[in-house]
Amino acid sequence: MNSSKSDPSPFKTVSSFSELVGTEFQGNTNAAAWKRNLEGDFKEIVSQLLLKENITEVTPQDLLSLHLSDHGSRARAIILNDLQLLTGFGASPSLNLLKCYERDAELDFISTDVYSWHVDRSPVATDTYLCTYYGAASDLLPNDQAEQKILIPEIREKLRELHGGPDGEFEAFLKDYYFDLHYQAKVGAQPLNLGLGHLWRLAVDHPQQQVLPCVHRAPLENDGEYRLLLIC
Repeated sequence: MNSSKSDPSPFKTVSSFSELVGTEFQGNTNAAAWKRNLEGDFKEIVSQLLLKENITEVTPQDLLSLHLSDHGSRARAIILNDLQLLTGFGASPSLNLLKCYERDAELDFISTDVYSWHVDRSPVATDTYLCTYYGAASDLLPNDQAEQKILIPEIREKLRELHGGPDGEFEAFLKDYYFDLHYQAKVGAQPLNLGLGHLWRLAVDHPQQQVLPCVHRAPLENDGEYRLLLIC
């Protein structure tokens, strides 16, 4: 997360949970990370959890029922503490054991799944928090290195054909079907990987937001490896 005086990084590093939630997004800064080097065996936790669907929510009770080594217990305590911190802050965190997300294969010219560069939207003032404890980690992209897909002429023309309705309803159509949330990386773009163990806060598109929402994407999973992800 290097920055220069002429082009400061939009991604800020903090050293505590209180600093993470208290950071004010302004200018081009729309993401912050509580950088941590976590100790503990998160793989041991993943190996004992039961995947019931491609995405399975793991409750604190599920974690507490596991019989873990000291290193596994240390990892469990970290996760439980993160859940407690976020819940105490007023968020609704979810811990997911994840094999893969659903892919969007309906349209061949635009993707609207989470593997596509996208931003999150909310009707209320909130942010997205996430931490990958195990497996492949998500990526972020500076907004000036991304282009909204609905502004790319050939994609926009195909969306107009798909819409097939009055021009005055086209923008609402793009929003109703979430096409406006998805982006394409510009040539030479340099994504930032979120890494393991760091708790991130990403700006979301909502009416009171003072900065651009953070562009991010889910990673392609490693072969034969689940992800353990906290998100809210």
